Amino acid sequence: MYINITDKKEAQNKGSSGKLVHYLEKENRTENRNEPELWFNGQRSDIEAYEVRRSLDGNRAKLGNHEAKFFLINISPSQKELAHLKELFGETGMKEQLKRYAEKVMDGYAKNFKRPGIESSRDLMWFAKLEDHRYYSHNDKEVKEGTKKRGEKKSGDQYHIQVIVSRKDITGRYKLSPMNSSKGRNAEHSKRMGQFDRVAFKQSGETLFDGLFSFDRGLDETLAYANVQKNGKLSERKQMDILKHTETVTRRDQSFINDLAIGVSRGDFDTTEGLIQQIATGIGGLLSTLLEPVQPDIVPEQEPRKKKKRKDNGMQR
Repeated sequence: MYINITDKKEAQNKGSSGKLVHYLEKENRTENRNEPELWFNGQRSDIEAYEVRRSLDGNRAKLGNHEAKFFLINISPSQKELAHLKELFGETGMKEQLKRYAEKVMDGYAKNFKRPGIESSRDLMWFAKLEDHRYYSHNDKEVKEGTKKRGEKKSGDQYHIQVIVSRKDITGRYKLSPMNSSKGRNAEHSKRMGQFDRVAFKQSGETLFDGLFSFDRGLDETLAYANVQKNGKLSERKQMDILKHTETVTRRDQSFINDLAIGVSRGDFDTTEGLIQQIATGIGGLLSTLLEPVQPDIVPEQEPRKKKKRKDNGMQR
């Protein structure tokens, strides 16, 4: 599951939301649809584009010209995740389930601020749009190699959801920025400023998907694994290798392994021995089999070879 919060030039979020809303309407303009794909927000599923723009642009009181007015959240399931949903719910049902999932992701977004009065997605002003296609960009390997053109549609199921969420809460009283990761000078300062942990938010989205849809996620498909492989120290990557070796455990123990992976990504284990001890505690005797050292092949002992006596050639030394 790829979940990303954009606060860069792509979102153009210092001014009106009009350009972004217009861009996200592109499939309604270019695809031959009997009915347009409308916006939703957990309370309505029939929201027109003009309502989205008008609501967002009207909820920006006391925000300076240099401040972000909204943020763009991309919720993109992998091909494997989409195939799992399609098998469970079919084509039409899959789309509806993705929308319900997005609502719960936004509940997690609200709770991540840890601010009184911001408890769920109902306390936010947000609007989401289901998109059917993804397109190759200049960053894609295929475009760089010349096998695909920029702007060309990617094959297979590519359903994903784009969410625009206002910087201000639904009442217009609080500023809420997911880019504020500073813990502040003290606990009270953090509480007032609305500290946001983006990694925890992304992790909650992954955990939510797995729980809602009984998705059996491999360790190398987790956010924790990707983070350690990209940013982790050598010792942490070794710890992940140990966890990867334990993936032969039963489904009952798989969530335990994934929880340990998250712990490794947070740096909870100072030593590899500490991780091994934790695995031993959680899985028990299985560990001795999984982490049993490989014994070297035993070569039969051979009798020492007798040295040949040198022949005396009669020369004096």
